Amino acid sequence: MKIKSCFFVLFLMVKSGFLFSQVAINLDGSIPNNSAMLDVKSNNKGLLLPRMTHAEMNVISNPAEGLIVYCTDCGQDGNGVLSIFIGSDWKVLNINCLSPLRPLINALIPSTSGIIWDWKGVPYATGYKWNISNDYSTATQMDTVTTKAETGLACNTTYTRYVWAYNSCGNSLPLTLTQTTLTCSVPTVTTTAASSIGTATATSGGYIIGDGGSPVTARGVCWGTSPNPTIANSKTTDGTGMGIFISSLTGLTDNTTYYLRAYATNGGGTGYGTEITFKTLVLMDILFVTDIDGNIYHKVTIGTQTWLVENLKTTKYRNGDPIANVSDNTAWSALATGAYCWYNNDAATYKTTYGALYNWYAVADSRNIAPIGWHVPTDAEWATLIAFLGGESVAGGKLKETGTAHWVSPNNGATNSTGFTALPGGPRYDYDGSFGFLGANGYWWSSTAFDGTLAWYRNIYYYSVNINHSTDGKKSGYSVRCIKD
Repeated sequence: MKIKSCFFVLFLMVKSGFLFSQVAINLDGSIPNNSAMLDVKSNNKGLLLPRMTHAEMNVISNPAEGLIVYCTDCGQDGNGVLSIFIGSDWKVLNINCLSPLRPLINALIPSTSGIIWDWKGVPYATGYKWNISNDYSTATQMDTVTTKAETGLACNTTYTRYVWAYNSCGNSLPLTLTQTTLTCSVPTVTTTAASSIGTATATSGGYIIGDGGSPVTARGVCWGTSPNPTIANSKTTDGTGMGIFISSLTGLTDNTTYYLRAYATNGGGTGYGTEITFKTLVLMDILFVTDIDGNIYHKVTIGTQTWLVENLKTTKYRNGDPIANVSDNTAWSALATGAYCWYNNDAATYKTTYGALYNWYAVADSRNIAPIGWHVPTDAEWATLIAFLGGESVAGGKLKETGTAHWVSPNNGATNSTGFTALPGGPRYDYDGSFGFLGANGYWWSSTAFDGTLAWYRNIYYYSVNINHSTDGKKSGYSVRCIKD
């Protein structure tokens, strides 16, 4: 038989000639609390007051004020109640309103993005309140529900919540609940190829195909001029959640190579898509056009076409091969391959204003004399331009530079309303290689052959608003105006 020891400790104290004593009744031998004459301690037994009937209670001799007994038949319907002697009579100690006890934990169920908080109901509770902070006054009313499902939380994060029980008498102390959400992975995202690339802007985006078990709270693209950009570099912010998104990049520098990745962030961190690269356009190429020699040309849009505003000046084919510069008249008239010259073989005087004169063999050469992205217009493309301007009978005036700085007087009908700025560069004749009509006439090749020896061209005169359409020998030297591909 197992025997438990009960300690009865009596402390005697002497103060000012009087003897005081304190009593402790417990199982661990501890001394009584200083504030108590009688300190009864137990974790599995209560304190049983004297039990007696009403009759027995009434025969207590000279009961002290505040004396408490348990009367076994003093209550309503003869039930037992606590009775206390107050004044000159016994009173029923009426306990008719008890606040509920603190709730108890039942189960805490975490996920990567939420927690189910579940607690046990307690006696006397008529409802419960729940809060993310230890503040009963702002707590959420749960009524009699003992479960709260919380979502939208970060993964691998510890949260603390508070629950109170209440009734009409008051509320309990809070139950403190603490739980950590499950660990998650970063989102899975792909990167969209760059498009609509300009000098300072571009478009990209991404596709989030997996959230890693936690809601995606930020997404976009990030970029820089070095590989493996992160969200610490330049970035866009393009919403939240799964699916496809489009990103607009701004503030880029022209003629610069950029590295770009899509990104998506959740509670587990940031995931990145495959890196792509793109290069912004050269600002000079947007405003101007350059040929392989570095000559700069302006451009103008007329109807659906975009044309260069100056005559071509290049001395090389697009691949870098030189175009033959033939100055001798006899040699020029004998050519059957590509060549160019300056009017009167005087580049210093005529190159800048009028450009070069090319035979048709240079125009038709597969190495191409036009800048990249441009070409010598076909006869049909010349026809499209002229039709847009109202036909051959009026188009010349709309294309000619105004005034007589370069055209000889009277330069009839010149308005240059198109901005084309046609100039009278004159021809070099195919039959003897001589030059003529500078300031009076302008001639421009098309890339369309008429037959084995002739090709189509257009010309404008100083005295007319017409633009003429005809053929001439392929050995002739004419100006070239390029049109955008």
